[in-house]
Amino acid sequence: MKIRTLEQLSDQLADELAWRKIELSALKGMIDLKSFSSGKNKALLRSGITMLYAHWEGFIKVSSNSYLEFVAMQNLPYNNLSNNFIALAMKDKLDQANQTNKATIYNEVAEFFLTKMAERSSIKYVNRIVTSNLSSSVFKEIVCMLGLDYSFYESKEVLIDEKLLKKRNTIAHGNYLDIDKKEYDELHTQIITMMDNFRNQIDNCASTKQYYRQREPMPSPEHI
Repeated sequence: MKIRTLEQLSDQLADELAWRKIELSALKGMIDLKSFSSGKNKALLRSGITMLYAHWEGFIKVSSNSYLEFVAMQNLPYNNLSNNFIALAMKDKLDQANQTNKATIYNEVAEFFLTKMAERSSIKYVNRIVTSNLSSSVFKEIVCMLGLDYSFYESKEVLIDEKLLKKRNTIAHGNYLDIDKKEYDELHTQIITMMDNFRNQIDNCASTKQYYRQREPMPSPEHI
């Protein structure tokens, strides 16, 4: 079912976040058990890092594409979209123009911006946002693409890059890495907080129609 309404979007985000929180909490509960041997705890901690990253990347990918689908399903004219969504809608044309020196392609792009901005928009949204190796720089581009505020995450960049992504890659590539329990607990808390914040940002932007730009009224004859 297409995500067309605020309720559908909100439900999708809530469901997507809920099952991830349940799974991460269950894993953390096992890690917190004192009955496990040191070897088992170390294995669980390494598993915990990979799962934290998997749910972080997965949630950002699904929620971002869900919001993009919601905006696409509003079927707004291009000139009623905020700049970030106009840029996203036009990315394919701009990429095509960038990859060729054909004047005809550049002319088509110019013609679009001059004459077709009042047409109904067409935004490709199926798996449009890719999150592989979700570094802070990649995440920042996604946030910008969706027209969200990145300021909350600026202080989290070292955590994303060094404490999460780098360690996850080390473990995923089969290398041994000793994980500190206290550091894992803090990382767990921070990742949940960032996912909560990202969900709230999308909910707020959708409900307040930040993707929508009111067209300027035509000037009255006496002002022409």
